[in-house]
Amino acid sequence: SNLMNLPTCELHTLGEIADLVTSVRLSRIRKQKLALALKNEGYIPKLLQLFQVCESVKNTKGLHLLFDIVRGILYLDKAILFEVMFSDECILGVVGCLEYDPCLAQPGWHREFLTKTAKLQEVIPIRDPELRQKIRQTSRAQYIQAIIMPNVSDFEEGFLSTLNSFISSSKEKILHELQKDEEFLPEVFAQLTNEATAGEQRCELMKFFKEFCAFSFMLPEKRDEFLQTLAKLGFLPTLEMLMGMDDLQVRSAARDILSYLVEFSPATVQEFVMQEARQSENDTQLIVEVIEQITCSPDPEFGGDNQLTEILRVLIDPEKMLATASNLEIFEFLDIFYDRYIHILTAPLLADTSEEWYEIVYFDSTLFNFFVQLKALIFLVENYQTAEILASVLELLSFCVERHKYHMKIYIVKNDLLRRTLVLMKSNHKFLALCALRFMRRIIGLKDELYNHYITLGNLFEPVVNAVLDNRNRCNLLKSASMELFEFIRKEDIQFLIAHIFENFSDALESVKYIHTFQGLKTKYEQEKDRQNEKLN
Repeated sequence: SNLMNLPTCELHTLGEIADLVTSVRLSRIRKQKLALALKNEGYIPKLLQLFQVCESVKNTKGLHLLFDIVRGILYLDKAILFEVMFSDECILGVVGCLEYDPCLAQPGWHREFLTKTAKLQEVIPIRDPELRQKIRQTSRAQYIQAIIMPNVSDFEEGFLSTLNSFISSSKEKILHELQKDEEFLPEVFAQLTNEATAGEQRCELMKFFKEFCAFSFMLPEKRDEFLQTLAKLGFLPTLEMLMGMDDLQVRSAARDILSYLVEFSPATVQEFVMQEARQSENDTQLIVEVIEQITCSPDPEFGGDNQLTEILRVLIDPEKMLATASNLEIFEFLDIFYDRYIHILTAPLLADTSEEWYEIVYFDSTLFNFFVQLKALIFLVENYQTAEILASVLELLSFCVERHKYHMKIYIVKNDLLRRTLVLMKSNHKFLALCALRFMRRIIGLKDELYNHYITLGNLFEPVVNAVLDNRNRCNLLKSASMELFEFIRKEDIQFLIAHIFENFSDALESVKYIHTFQGLKTKYEQEKDRQNEKLN
């Protein structure tokens, strides 16, 4: 009930003020009383006047004390003080005090940055002066939070919770006001889609819109309303167009926005993709754009390849589609996906086996294997970027093996996809060889009879056996993954594959018979032969 008595705000009492501000930090009640006293007595502007005096006469001791005082006031973590400290009248004085950290050899340059470097650019003019002021105030608060006071200790970590809430609350108010403005978002979309918009202006618009979406999606209570607003503006067709632009920064921002949308509202994007698939047969569709950006040269500086892979996983995941679609609609979509889109995804893999000679030698496995090996030798010179693309493609195809069992099985067998994939086990990039092996492991893990017949008829264990023999004296991931594959077959007692392995590779595996897994496989094979003989007898 009683306010705290404050020392007179003069140069000779700065030490006393600093001690007072420091002493209240562990008492919630005393912090509240001090904050009210500072607000009611207009104390902060008085301190900033003393700062000007100290700086003009180069009073280093006074400047260091003012740094401790202003930082201590920030650590009081009271919103009533933030409104004062981040106002136009006080903000430069506050960051000026924070420049004189006693731990630094030279003062900081925060005021110069805020006044000369950090210019708030209005990509779309904001007509409300109060909103413009709120945006400025929030940006300054973020600057203090992120740049001036980022390295708080564990002891101090909880002292800035109200500052975080102050910034979040301010952002929420800004978003609310911008969404209330019926002309603002339509103007953003109009400029983004206008061919006459300059490249730099479009890039700034995308940076703004990305931040706008990122924070809007973080507010669960406002998310549905925001999505409805975007839907009315034709958000997804616009995003599809922006993802296809040549400007890497625009494309990267569009990709980030799509990633937010897939994370927080996957059903919205899935429904749009399914509608496009049913209504259109052209190649200018969102899912086509995503696949093409995965399979074309990635943008390493933006790290977009993994991001796009995750987006595509969500878009083609039947389990996630169940939220908005029936089983029949999902099956229909997968029919369309395997009819129109899967060939775009597998193009980099299939490109390494020319269709012309493939058709000629298809029924001659010896000749076919010769050409496969020839292709493998050529592939040894592939660059790292190509290898990364192929690894991403294989991860997605492995995902399809699990989630699209019926459609993917038909596609693999029809296109002899596994044989072509196993060419990559000769790659110099071991991570790519592992991806190829993992693809085969995913197929065998289904224990499907059609797959097993396909593998044995094509003699597709040969590359895996060769990998084991090539790495017999090494300890590496490729050898371990190969052994795990054989161990799985042994444990699951897949007799059809066990018989094929020993009837075709027993001589080759003689040199590694000391390995427990192959001993176990041999035992299983012999036991089954004995059982078969007993039945015959």
